[in-house]
Amino acid sequence: MTTALITGATAGIGAAFARRLAVEGRNLVLVARDTKRLQEQATELHDKHGIEAEVLTADLSEEGGIEAVARRLADRKDPVDLLVNNAGFGNKGRFLEVSMADELTMLKVHCEAVLRLTAAAAEAMRERGRGGVVNVASVAAFVPRGTYGASKSWVVQFTQGAARDLAGSGVRLMALCPGFVRTEFHERAGMGTDNIPGWMWLDVDKLVATALSDLARGKTLSIPDARYKALMGVVKLAPRGLLGGVSSRAGRKYGPQ
Repeated sequence: MTTALITGATAGIGAAFARRLAVEGRNLVLVARDTKRLQEQATELHDKHGIEAEVLTADLSEEGGIEAVARRLADRKDPVDLLVNNAGFGNKGRFLEVSMADELTMLKVHCEAVLRLTAAAAEAMRERGRGGVVNVASVAAFVPRGTYGASKSWVVQFTQGAARDLAGSGVRLMALCPGFVRTEFHERAGMGTDNIPGWMWLDVDKLVATALSDLARGKTLSIPDARYKALMGVVKLAPRGLLGGVSSRAGRKYGPQ
C-alpha cells in the first residue's frame, strides 16, 4: 500500500481527500490540531476501509508543528507517496482591520508551511523517483483580494514553478484551486454564507475526485469545475482596476474562498 499525508485532515476538503484515498486503499497520515477528532477519524477510516491511519497532531502556525510534519515526510523507512497541503484559514475584515499577528500567521500556514512541507516531501520522493504533492490554493489566487488571495497566488506560482524544476524526476506537483465549498472555513472566520448563490457551491467529493484525476494526468493547475473555469476565463479578460473593486466587495460579502 502507498501512504498519503493530509494536513487539515479533519474537515472539508482535507476530510474528503482522506475518504477518497482510503477507498482507494491508501494508508494515511492525518494531520490537524485536534487530537480527539483525528483519532475518531482514523478509527472510522480504518474500520470502514481496512487501511492504516496514523495520527499526527500539529499546528502549522507554529515552528514545532511544521518541523514535526516535515520530519514525517522525510522518513525514508516509512515513505509518504502523496502529500496534500490543505491546512488553511481566512481572516474576516479589510486590510488594517485584521491584526498584523493574524496576517503573519496566515502567511506562516499558507506559504511557509507549504514551502517547507513540499520541499521535505519532494526531496524524499525524488530519491525514489515517484510521488505527488497537491497544494490546495483557491480561485481567490486569481483576483486582487488582500493577504488571503495573495497567499493563495503564491501557492499557485510556487507550485507550478517547482513542478517545472522537478519535471522528469517522477515527482508531480499540482496547485488545486477550488471555489466555494461547504466546509468549516467560513464559520471559523466568522463569515456569513447565506447570500452566496447556489450555483457557486461545489460538491467536495466530486472536487477531490477531479483533483486526483488531474494530478494523475500531470496537470500542474486544477480548477475542478467547468463553472469556475469559465469564471476564471472572464477574470483574465477583465480590467485589473474593475476586478479589484468587484473582488473587494464580493470578498466582504462572501468571504475569501
